[in-house]
Amino acid sequence: MSGYELQRINAFLAGFARRQAEYTADIPGGFAVFDDRFAESWSHNQVFVDRAGADPDALPGLVDEVMGERSFRLVSVLDGAFGEACVAPFERAGYRHHTYLVMLHTGPVPVEGGRTAEDVDLEAIRAPLSARWRTLLPEAGDDVISMLVDRRRTRWRGATRVQLLGSRAENGEVAAWGDLYLEPTLGIAQVEDLMTAEAHLRRGHADAVLTTALRRAAAAGCGTRFLTADADDWPRHWYERRGFTPIGHSHGFQRT
Repeated sequence: MSGYELQRINAFLAGFARRQAEYTADIPGGFAVFDDRFAESWSHNQVFVDRAGADPDALPGLVDEVMGERSFRLVSVLDGAFGEACVAPFERAGYRHHTYLVMLHTGPVPVEGGRTAEDVDLEAIRAPLSARWRTLLPEAGDDVISMLVDRRRTRWRGATRVQLLGSRAENGEVAAWGDLYLEPTLGIAQVEDLMTAEAHLRRGHADAVLTTALRRAAAAGCGTRFLTADADDWPRHWYERRGFTPIGHSHGFQRT
């Protein structure tokens, strides 16, 4: 069953990437997505390998051809087993390798009660999200920070329903936020980009966003509820304690 779910999830991720893009270009074994409005955004200008039909040794050259003069390279290989075969060729070409877990929610849907999240808009999270990006990229200028915030709008094209959820602190600020992508006709939902403002850590706000997202996904008829997490970072364990189980993995390759 986990193999079947993983195939469905990978198909959803590939479809989301295509729909979110301004335009795409096919390559053997995958496709590239582009958005010239956010030309410096790696996630909006990258290559996806969504099937095992390509030659791993040829992929770095294919990526260079399709990405052209762009100063960076990001490649997402969705099939875990095929991605293993791609590690050596990409590392020889100067790429760094990361492994990401696909985590399926196998626990019970959280019951009502306690703190909940609500629908918010991009402006409600602009200040805390900008602050987080300034912490991560201290040398970035205001124009880059604005781009990193505004690019979030492109996600609204990726799924049938995209909801930005936020948990508010007592002073009204959005303390934690995250995306919920819903495809009710497919029965699939993804939780993505869950973040908490530094001033509001460890106060249950991320839990409020996650539990609200899971309840909404279940109410929409989405029995497949998933997220992705860095295999080597602590959040994966936080998600495991909240009913998520790793069922597969994908690979990311990046080079500047």
